[in-house]
Amino acid sequence: MPNIKSAIRRVNVIETKTSENTMIKTAYKTAVKNFLNEVENGNKANAEEAYKVAVKAIEKATRKGVIKANTASRKKSSLTKVLNTVK
Repeated sequence: MPNIKSAIRRVNVIETKTSENTMIKTAYKTAVKNFLNEVENGNKANAEEAYKVAVKAIEKATRKGVIKANTASRKKSSLTKVLNTVK
């Protein structure tokens, strides 16, 4: 445990940022899972809505720096391919 006041503050800030990043990452993973579940069910309208939510969550994670831009682009592309297979 740090003894210096500034080091104690840094530990608190790191804990806060870590929890925020975890929440953002969890939210985008959940959105992607919900989209994939809708695709499995075969309902195109619900899948399209879930796709929009998933892409929005991925873009938010990218803006916040939780995932890199190329990773986000790759994930959005793969989700789009999956969406196009739904009839």
